[in-house]
Amino acid sequence: MAAANAPITMKEVLTLPSLGISPQFITFTHVTMESDKYLCVRETAPQNSVVIVDMNMPMQPLRRPITADSALMNPNTRILALKAQLPGTTQDHLQIFNIEMKAKMKSHQMPEQIVFWKWITPKMLGLVTQTSVYHWSIEGDSEPVKMFERTANLVNNQIINYRCDPSEKWLVLIGIAPGSPERPQLVKGNMQLFSVEQHRSQALEAHAASFATFKVPGNDQPCTLIGFATKSFNAGQIVSKLHVIELGSNPDFADDFPVAMQISHKYGLIYVITKLGLLFVYDLETASAVYRNRISPDPIFLTAEATSIGGFYAINRRGQVLLATVNEAAIVPFVSGQLNNLELAVNLAKRGNLPGAENLVVQRFQELFAQTKYKEAAELAAESPQGILRTPDTVAKFQSVPMQSGQTPPLLQYFGTLLTRGKLNAFESLELSRLVVNQNKKNLLENWLAEDKLECSEELGDLVKTVDTDLALKIYIKARATPKVVAAFAERREFDKILIYSKQVGYTPDYLFLLQTILRSDPQGAVNFALMMSQMEGGCPIDFNTITDLFLQRNLIREATAFLLDVLKPNLPEHGFLQTKVLEINLVTYPNVADAILANGMFSHYDRPRIAQLCEKAGLYVRALQHYTELPDIKRVIVNTHAIEPQALVEFFGTLSREWALECMKDLLLVNLRGNLQIIVQTAKEYSEQLGVDQCVKLFEQFKSYEGLYFFLGSYLSSSEDPDIHFKYIEAAAKTGQIKEVERVTRESNFYDAEKTKNFLMEAKLPDARPLINVCDRFGFVPDLTHYLYTNNMLRYIEGYVNPSNAPLVVGQLLDDECPEDFIKGLILSVRSLLPVEPLVDECEKRNRLRLLTQFLEHLVSEGSQDVHVHNALGKIIIDSNNNPEHFLTTNPYYDSRVVGKYCEKRDPTLAVVAYRRGQCDEELINVTNKNSLFKLQARYVVERMDSDLWEKVLDPDNDYRRQLIDQVVSTALPESKSPEQVSAAVKAFMTADLPHELIELLEKIVLQNSAFSGNFNLQNLLILTAIKADPSRVMDYINRLDNFDGPAVGEVAVEAQLFEEAFAIFKKFNLNVQAVNVLLDNIQSIERAVEFAFRVEEDAVWSQVAKAQLREGLVSDAIESFIRADDATQFLDVIRAAEDANVYHDLVRYLLMVRQKAKEPKVDSELIYAYAKIDRLGEIEEFILMPNVANLQNVGDRLYDEALYEAAKIIFAFISNWAKLACTLVKLRQFQGAVDAARKANSSKTWKEVCFACVDAEEFRLAQICGLNIIIQVDDLEEVSDYYQNRGCFNELISLMESGLGLERAHMGIFTELGVLYARYRPEKLMEHIKLFSTRLNIPKLIRACDEQQHWKELTYLYIQYDEFDNAATTIMNHSPDAWDHMQFKDVAVKVANVELYYKAVHFYLQEHPDLINDLLNVLALRVDHTRVVDIMRKAGHLHLVKPYMVAVQSNNVSAVNEALNGIYVEEEDYDRLRESIDMHDNFDQIGLAQKIEKHELVEMRRVAAYIYKKAGRWKQSIALSKKDNLYKDAMETASQSGDRELAEELLVYFIEKGKKECFASCLFVCYDLIRPDIALELAWINNMVDFALPYLLQFIREYTGKVDELVKDKLEALNEVKAKEKEEKDVIAQQNMYAQLLPLALPAPPMPGMGGAGMAGGFVPPPMGSMGMPPMPPFGMPPMGTY
Repeated sequence: MAAANAPITMKEVLTLPSLGISPQFITFTHVTMESDKYLCVRETAPQNSVVIVDMNMPMQPLRRPITADSALMNPNTRILALKAQLPGTTQDHLQIFNIEMKAKMKSHQMPEQIVFWKWITPKMLGLVTQTSVYHWSIEGDSEPVKMFERTANLVNNQIINYRCDPSEKWLVLIGIAPGSPERPQLVKGNMQLFSVEQHRSQALEAHAASFATFKVPGNDQPCTLIGFATKSFNAGQIVSKLHVIELGSNPDFADDFPVAMQISHKYGLIYVITKLGLLFVYDLETASAVYRNRISPDPIFLTAEATSIGGFYAINRRGQVLLATVNEAAIVPFVSGQLNNLELAVNLAKRGNLPGAENLVVQRFQELFAQTKYKEAAELAAESPQGILRTPDTVAKFQSVPMQSGQTPPLLQYFGTLLTRGKLNAFESLELSRLVVNQNKKNLLENWLAEDKLECSEELGDLVKTVDTDLALKIYIKARATPKVVAAFAERREFDKILIYSKQVGYTPDYLFLLQTILRSDPQGAVNFALMMSQMEGGCPIDFNTITDLFLQRNLIREATAFLLDVLKPNLPEHGFLQTKVLEINLVTYPNVADAILANGMFSHYDRPRIAQLCEKAGLYVRALQHYTELPDIKRVIVNTHAIEPQALVEFFGTLSREWALECMKDLLLVNLRGNLQIIVQTAKEYSEQLGVDQCVKLFEQFKSYEGLYFFLGSYLSSSEDPDIHFKYIEAAAKTGQIKEVERVTRESNFYDAEKTKNFLMEAKLPDARPLINVCDRFGFVPDLTHYLYTNNMLRYIEGYVNPSNAPLVVGQLLDDECPEDFIKGLILSVRSLLPVEPLVDECEKRNRLRLLTQFLEHLVSEGSQDVHVHNALGKIIIDSNNNPEHFLTTNPYYDSRVVGKYCEKRDPTLAVVAYRRGQCDEELINVTNKNSLFKLQARYVVERMDSDLWEKVLDPDNDYRRQLIDQVVSTALPESKSPEQVSAAVKAFMTADLPHELIELLEKIVLQNSAFSGNFNLQNLLILTAIKADPSRVMDYINRLDNFDGPAVGEVAVEAQLFEEAFAIFKKFNLNVQAVNVLLDNIQSIERAVEFAFRVEEDAVWSQVAKAQLREGLVSDAIESFIRADDATQFLDVIRAAEDANVYHDLVRYLLMVRQKAKEPKVDSELIYAYAKIDRLGEIEEFILMPNVANLQNVGDRLYDEALYEAAKIIFAFISNWAKLACTLVKLRQFQGAVDAARKANSSKTWKEVCFACVDAEEFRLAQICGLNIIIQVDDLEEVSDYYQNRGCFNELISLMESGLGLERAHMGIFTELGVLYARYRPEKLMEHIKLFSTRLNIPKLIRACDEQQHWKELTYLYIQYDEFDNAATTIMNHSPDAWDHMQFKDVAVKVANVELYYKAVHFYLQEHPDLINDLLNVLALRVDHTRVVDIMRKAGHLHLVKPYMVAVQSNNVSAVNEALNGIYVEEEDYDRLRESIDMHDNFDQIGLAQKIEKHELVEMRRVAAYIYKKAGRWKQSIALSKKDNLYKDAMETASQSGDRELAEELLVYFIEKGKKECFASCLFVCYDLIRPDIALELAWINNMVDFALPYLLQFIREYTGKVDELVKDKLEALNEVKAKEKEEKDVIAQQNMYAQLLPLALPAPPMPGMGGAGMAGGFVPPPMGSMGMPPMPPFGMPPMGTY
């Protein structure tokens, strides 16, 4: 069926890959589409992001970096729901974001994992977990609400959909599960239907379901329907149902199943979409099948309803977004013709208002009418599709029926039916209203109009107007009867509504008449009306100046101002005259209003000099300053500071240039320094950056105004970092007596020059020294400050200034100045504990005056001070005075041992040792004792400290005093010690220092000489271990003499030290026989001594060790004998391995039989079977496997197979029914038929491959093909089989195999693809036919690579086109054109390529190879290529003429390059007609350049075109000159006329006179009639004797002006009549106008007054005469004088 006649149409809306979305993300889990508005894709590479596609703007996707497991867009609004699993849990975190507001709306953490979720309504999310279903509203703060639990039929199902009906009373959940074992590919669908009201569920089988509301005929209320589709495998048959209707079956889609169902509420249809792209369409009312077709070659995984058009969107795996819609023109004919279902066709037509059923409906209507079934006929007419029965004929037919008494007339039945169904058309409304008006039931009309049941028309309004004008007006408005509406509003005097309505409907009334009418009675209303006119689209219908004059004629200044202020808001240049006018009026009459207007800044195009003068006269000096542009004017006005707001004056300075501002500031200071200083300071503050701080400072310094300088710099100081500025401010403040400010700045500022400021303050000698104190204190000039204060006898400042941090420096300076000690002591005591002691002590110590602080320090100690510096200083004083320093050093807990010890070193080293010992100053103590040879004190300290680091340091070999220290430790320190910890620490230190000999000597003295530590366990161990390390010869003696040591541990150490005999002796001494025998075996390596020792002790453990050693030495038989003696079966794995290596399987059998009695181990039984096989005892194998055993027969069989013991393996595999391995074994035995039988039982891909490959190697191709057909149905194994055949050169056999595989039921894409690859390699003549037959079942990328490798360019091009890789297709065609090029095909490909560079490459290609077809190609690419670039290509190639047809075709785009190229061709071809046409229609080219090029052309028509171009470009003189040169006088006259330049026209007249062209002179007068002044024309004609030729022009001119005068006379008479009718009003108006005329400035013309005569404009203003060529004086504005009529 042709696509145009199909009832359902499909089109591709977009492809997701074209939006940059990778195909790997086009899956059910990554793509969501909740409605026809938005599509959402979740990407995880190259970074996590969410892509939102607005289906109204699909090519402008919104990509946001969001990490989530799932993302859903709201069906209606830009709200995004996100779901992400919390790491390490099964919980999901939900979030809802408003993308437009960029805010998070809600979030929730679900305790269960969500397996499926969906927007079920725009305000509700449905959440499905493994056990339950929840609803979560996006409104408020509510959490998800549990709705129901999943039924048992949905356990272990993948949930694919969840829906609710419009009333949210019915819910349905759909899942799919693996199919039945007979048909696993056909998945099973399950559904759970839940009633919210009844809280009950029903489990059903279904793949897809959807809800709908449908109004069944006879029911008043619509009912809720659910449709569900299922496809099942029952009794060997595939059954597809929608309710109970069979869908049909197709073998190609036997495993297909429904994945989605959509309801078209617009047409009442059900769409069922399957996974493989089939679409089934059913009628919602009857469930009748309507249509079926495949809409996508790729699987569909997602659908969404397209509500507005009654269709649906579908997304397939390729990323195509498809839109299915009803073909309104074809569906009804299809149902009535193809399906022969007339009733369904009529119902569809009525339900969806579709065409195609007209004849059926008319025929049915006539039948009902003939049967007098008027009610049914009325209903049919009311529901007739597209209103085919809603005609006057139908109304007339019902009117013709005679009325029966007691019954409702058929006509009223018909109208009643129409009213219940919807809205009446114009004719029906008129007829029904006529009946109602005749019955005087106006209220019915009002109700029907309110309910929009009637279609309004002008005739209906005329009918209703007779009874109700208001209702008629409403009808006129709805019917758009504009003249009637305007007339009605005029009758009601609602003029503003006329304007609004006229704008709405595009009607143009007489606005001037309306405005004048309103102005007489309501001036304010007239203003509003005028403003409304000014806001009309297309501009105001009356000139603003005319409207303003209407107001001013009646002296309505305020109203005129209000109007002008509103209409002049856009501030346009053309309104400059009106802006000046409104300002002049108000500056003369209401200056405050003018000031307010200027303050708003709404005008910028008025006459500024004129307004400036008026402002100055009106006393608005600020406004005058704002408008003057000359410096003298500004200086004259600015000195009026008494009348200018200071702030306004300051703001004005901001508008001046730097130089002008400084000049004005100087003038103000010169005029009144004291009075204007504040303004100047404020100005300098405000604009310091523009004026320059330096210039402002110079200005104040010029007038020696330190006060001004102080105030100016005070505001700038906080933002300045200039040291000079800060210093000048300090200087100004000091000179103006602002001492507090000087103190503040010196205290807070960080930028002044401290040295300069200090010197200034010292020279200034201010009465308050605090500023100087601040500077010196902050910048380290404390000594200078102290000296200054002391020498100036300011001791009270010293006392007040002294603070804890600087007091030491003050004291030091006072000591240098030889200040009395009493004052210094008092100063120190005044600070007391806050004084920093350390720097104070340093200052006094440097001057050798430390004792000065004795009283101060003792005072601090008496107050309980624990400051280390206090006690350090006090200790130094005690040490210097030798006042029992040992007592202080040992009892004082607060001093710093290092500081005091260092102080004592040169005075008394022993005191230094005491101080260092107290503070554990190890390094200092060692240094002082080494320096003074106090080694005994050092040894005692080191032993008592027990510090490993200290021991390491003193025992370091680099220590020159180590020997002296060791001697003192051994002789004095350790013998004196009674502490085991000290001894242990010393021993450990000796060990760490690697002094074994000294340690042995020490330990012998301690352990062997009956000391207190002789029986110490650790010391005995240490003695033996040290001897092992340092003197092995003593070890045996120590072993014999000592008993209290750790035998096992020491024995192990002896073994490590290779003292094996000593170790053996130790183990024997402690009865450790196993360790002893291990020494003999492992270390002494004497198996004979070990066997002898084993016989002597007779222990199983010893025999086991001996057996293991024998096993290691390869004495397998002896080892087995020893294991038997030890009764040890634990080492059977090692024994088995050794026996196999030694090939002693007879001994191994004996050993394994012994082990099998002790343990049931699979390894033992398995090795026993293997041993039997190795010694060829196959019978015993068969007997053994029949007996109970725990052998791993599978592993044994594999092992036998691997070691080529195939007969034994065959027994095992046959016994365990391992057909796969049996088949392989039979292959090894070359029993191929049996191998094939076994492989068939195994039905394993691996087995089939092994048997197949073996058969190929054996050239058993028949059996190989049987195997191969079972392999190639598996996609993963196909390539391996193909490679195997090809590597062995079996090409024909492989092709035969693949061709046979095409007919398999499970034939897949890989088979078709691989066969295509084989054809490409070995049988290229079959390749194209294969591709065309199976293009939809091929892996096109793979076949593309094969064709590329084999250089099959024609086939490669076809594949690229099928795969939508049009860029590659085009490239292939151009690169290999002899084989691949076809013009029609290339045109189809070219328009689809994505890389625009290929367009231009194609142009080059055609230019080189097919230049005759290049225009055909360019016409196809016209909408895609850059025409400028194409023209450049052709111009460079020198073949621009070749593409002339193309350029003509695309010239409508008005591209500069195309226009210029064509114009150039036309010039070369001298085709001036085409050239002029091109210039007229396309103006985007270098006009002047072209004109200059052809203005000297030999053809006059070309030169005429040049003149024409100059005329179009506005170069009138050049055009006229060129026309005159070629005697083209008509062109010259037309050019002058179009220029609008009076001078050019008059020059042309003079030219014609000079040339004697009288006829041309007469013609020029008429052609340039509007430009030539009559006096000039008459003068030229009279002078040159051409009056006869000018006379026609003069007659026409006189006739025109006579007509104008007649019109003016007529208007004047009408005005006089109106004045006489309103005499009183006229007198008032005249009085007001006279008053207004006196106030108006001379630049404003006064309105003409009735009864006033005289030449010139009203107001008596006549400009001076203008002389030109003897012309009489001209009136102003180019208008003739007006007199009195």
